[in-house]
Amino acid sequence: MLVLLPVAFAAYWVVASDAQLLALSQLPAQVIPSVASLAPWQRLVGGVVMAVPLGLLLVGVWHAQRCFARFAQGQVFTAEATARLRRFAGWVAAAALGALLAGVVASVVLTWNNPPGQRHLAIGIGSDHVFTLFFAGLVWLMAAVIGEGQALAEENQGFV
Repeated sequence: MLVLLPVAFAAYWVVASDAQLLALSQLPAQVIPSVASLAPWQRLVGGVVMAVPLGLLLVGVWHAQRCFARFAQGQVFTAEATARLRRFAGWVAAAALGALLAGVVASVVLTWNNPPGQRHLAIGIGSDHVFTLFFAGLVWLMAAVIGEGQALAEENQGFV
């Protein structure tokens, strides 16, 4: 998955229509004149900009995989598992914030070739961004609960 998603993402930016790419940046299809289309450099730069949040999310997923590998080994209440879960939450939150910024930058890149006065700067906060931040916060709280469990487990080992 960590390799397949970036490959699929890159392929999408190569084959997607201009209207589909504009929609990713909260722009209507009409912002590009009907006689024009996105230049290859716009697709490349737009794709790189929009790939940053995906990269941040994939780093988080890697930490989650390492955390769940510890869980599978029965190492639930450990400092490393807690730290990995917190890192996952942090990277997911960074990806959500990065997606907000990437959309803004991509809107400028995708309309750069428009005549002056017809370029756009689109700022959009969607429910997906809010939900992702909420999810990251929830996972962070779960990591805190596991951390408390770790402290109790260490305290109990001290009594035995």
